[in-house]
Amino acid sequence: MIIPAIDLIDGQVVRLYQGDYQQQTTFDLSPLAQLQSYQDQGAKLLHIVDLTGAKDPQKRQITLIGELVAGLDVDIQVGGGIRSEQQVKELLELGVKRVVIGSLAVKEPELVKSWFVKYGSDAICLALDVNINEAGEKIVAVSGWQAGGGKSLESLVAKFETVGLQHALVTDISRDGTLQGANTELYTELATQYPNINWQASGGIATLDDVAAVRDSKAGGIIIGKALLINNFTVKEAIQCWPNA
Repeated sequence: MIIPAIDLIDGQVVRLYQGDYQQQTTFDLSPLAQLQSYQDQGAKLLHIVDLTGAKDPQKRQITLIGELVAGLDVDIQVGGGIRSEQQVKELLELGVKRVVIGSLAVKEPELVKSWFVKYGSDAICLALDVNINEAGEKIVAVSGWQAGGGKSLESLVAKFETVGLQHALVTDISRDGTLQGANTELYTELATQYPNINWQASGGIATLDDVAAVRDSKAGGIIIGKALLINNFTVKEAIQCWPNA
């Protein structure tokens, strides 16, 4: 599945380089118009990241997200700064299909597991942003990549498999925003090791060849942000590269 994405800071469409707020590119685009364009080209799921909320949960862009949900007809998943059950509930009540939980799943797994039980495993997607060290260990980062989590991807998956983990977004931080291609070896490994989880690949997509490579890795979906914003290819072209998904 092709999952077009936009990142938002203070209502503007942006991209960060490897999660660095000091390396920000701002696009002169209407968030709603951009997402509507993706929808009109055939996207069935859209991904929104509230980077303002990720940095400061007190400044979550909830009003804007509500306007975007109201203006779109397809499923939407939203991440960034989710720190409490009230925030999960708020997003789901707005009509968000799936809430993306990152840092909190590392810091307070039992709390997040309780949300899986209460709202259903289809309503929550884990965001596992990893730094892969020289030993090949996948260490999950937290707090908008501003801190290391110290826990391995495998240990977190084991925790959440007990509550029916269905959806997990995995980003190789070293690839994000670089347009250097995805880490397809990572997604092939995960899809083989955990075939019952719908893995969403993210980071580094630059060309349709990159899309095809992720498709062949057996990941369930691919999140594409920057490549679409700079017109490397269109959503329609990407969907043609990954049909029947």
